Amino acid sequence: MKREEPVRQWFIGLLKDKCSVPPSVIKAETGFRLGDKLYRADILVWDRNARPLAVVECKAPSVPLTTAVLDQAVRYNMVLGVRWIFLTNGNSVIALHKVDNNFVPAEELPDYERMLSE
Repeated sequence: MKREEPVRQWFIGLLKDKCSVPPSVIKAETGFRLGDKLYRADILVWDRNARPLAVVECKAPSVPLTTAVLDQAVRYNMVLGVRWIFLTNGNSVIALHKVDNNFVPAEELPDYERMLSE
């Protein structure tokens, strides 16, 4: 098992329990194409119209959340067009939401209704 898998399962639980995200809109390990390359998002959260709302990049607990991790999620967003990006290694969670064309840090982990409205 990959070292990031427990982090992914923990964050899915956090989305359901703390953020009130319906389980039916959470998908793990979703594949998509960026140019001629195939990528896989650790977790995608969909809005009520089946459009990507948030992407989550999970890393193993030993992996720091660096700008390279953020760059990876931002590249995914070139295809996905999400409003929220979450980065986690199980020790830390960084939440960013789109304001105009930039992602800015959120002060707290949003609930699903806030994700939909911001």
